[in-house]
Amino acid sequence: MYKFLLCWRYLRTRYIALASIISVTLGVATMIVVNSVMAGFNREMQERIHNILSDIVFESRSLGGFPDPQYHMEEIRRIGGDDIAGMTPTIIVPGMLSFQVRGETVTRQVNLIGIDGKTHANVSDCSQFLQHPANRQELSFDLREEGYDTQDHQGGKGAVSRPQMEIAGWKHRRWQALRRKEYDQSMVAPPEMNQPARAAGSAPAPDEPTDRTVAATADAAAPANDGSATAADPSTAGADPAAPAAEPNGEFKLSDDDDIFAKRREPEKVFDPETEQHTGAVLGIALANYRTSAGKEGFLLLPGDDVTLLVPTAGNPPKGSMDTFTVVDFYESKMSEYDSAFVFVPLEKLQKMRGMDGKTTGVASVTAIQIRLRPGANGDEVCHRLQAAFPSELYSVQTWRDKQGPLLAAVQMETAILNVLLFMIIAVAGFGILAIFFMIVVEKTRDIGILKSLGASGTGIMGIFLAYGLLLGIVGSGVGMALGLLFVVNINQIAELLGVITGREVFDPAIYYFQQIPTLVDPLTVSWIVAGAMLIAVVASILPARRAARLHPVEALRYE
Repeated sequence: MYKFLLCWRYLRTRYIALASIISVTLGVATMIVVNSVMAGFNREMQERIHNILSDIVFESRSLGGFPDPQYHMEEIRRIGGDDIAGMTPTIIVPGMLSFQVRGETVTRQVNLIGIDGKTHANVSDCSQFLQHPANRQELSFDLREEGYDTQDHQGGKGAVSRPQMEIAGWKHRRWQALRRKEYDQSMVAPPEMNQPARAAGSAPAPDEPTDRTVAATADAAAPANDGSATAADPSTAGADPAAPAAEPNGEFKLSDDDDIFAKRREPEKVFDPETEQHTGAVLGIALANYRTSAGKEGFLLLPGDDVTLLVPTAGNPPKGSMDTFTVVDFYESKMSEYDSAFVFVPLEKLQKMRGMDGKTTGVASVTAIQIRLRPGANGDEVCHRLQAAFPSELYSVQTWRDKQGPLLAAVQMETAILNVLLFMIIAVAGFGILAIFFMIVVEKTRDIGILKSLGASGTGIMGIFLAYGLLLGIVGSGVGMALGLLFVVNINQIAELLGVITGREVFDPAIYYFQQIPTLVDPLTVSWIVAGAMLIAVVASILPARRAARLHPVEALRYE
């Protein structure tokens, strides 16, 4: 009992122990805050990656892909069994994006992804990152009239404002078409110098010769085909030699050849950008936006603008295939790696561009199949079964974690190294406890001699200092845990306060791609941090405790 009484007395009266408690407290609080923030970033990153990639990705090792995706999906379902919840075929191929900005052509390298709008939602949640609420419910490659988000819908309160998106959609497309029409009209060549000028679209003057009357006059004055200089027959003047002959009853009859040429002479339908759109495309938002020197967000493109996409064909050797697309929405996952590279287009269109639509072979091809598993299924086990069933030389079967293995491993390694460095703070506190306890042993040598002379054993004396170190660890780690958790809960408010004090935004969403600092408190992590701090405090008190236990009572009483 005397051991605990002495420990409590030392803790209350020895203010030098307060330095040890503060060092342990700061170390524990720092580790809890850093681990919570790192875990929050890791969770957000993995969720965004998983929302793009399905649980398992079954893909070809060649950009030419593999034929008959329906057969492959049936085989995958047979092998996976009840673990398979959904599948969708896709094409993933590198490409080039180009568009016009102020008369200049902007070209960017992209990853073109062809998706099936009907089945893609069964394996991926990437639609939640789109900017039109209707597209977040059901993705459509048709341009919306209006209603695009004018604020970042993932940002919550205080989200980034995007006023330019108010005109996105058909309103912007019609306005752009009108501007283009006015520009084309202004570039029309001026009338001939010898001809009187007249307003565009007005009828010619009665005495003004037209191209048609000039041509007719020339034909009438031209000599006949037989070389004679006979006058033109008024009944046949202006008749087309290639025109079909009239029947006796006055009706004309077209021969088969005449009918073919008539069809060829029919005017082709002219594409009207005011009322029509090209095949829709969803662009990563970082491909279309930019940030000004003042920190505001601007857009090079808006939904309704047209872009050109160039992709390699699947033939050998591959050739370039180019087509025009209309931007129908933006994709914003907050991961710059994806937002600055991904372009989603309809699967059928991309198959046609690459020659993978089966027009010549009769069987369409794709480059990958996205697979979603039922909740609770073992992804690694299903992946191993698929790897064993399909030849590894032709197919790659990976879980989403395997595909992003280097990135996830780098984050884990960074967290581990950061924990080692921060744990050194608590180690420094342990050395402080060691030095303080040695001072206490020297200072209390006579008291230790008195206790031993009264019958206290060496084990009892050692227990006093070990219990004292444990008590310091409990108090320091307990206060540090409370302080760290309180900091984590209010970390965004603290960041805003620091921004007001310093005049600079501590956490800029434009840099970190998160509107707020993400945090995740893991009880297991908090437990081992607290336990580690207590263990260090106890270990640091072992050497001073052994020295006190070895003191001889007579020598201790003679000590001055």
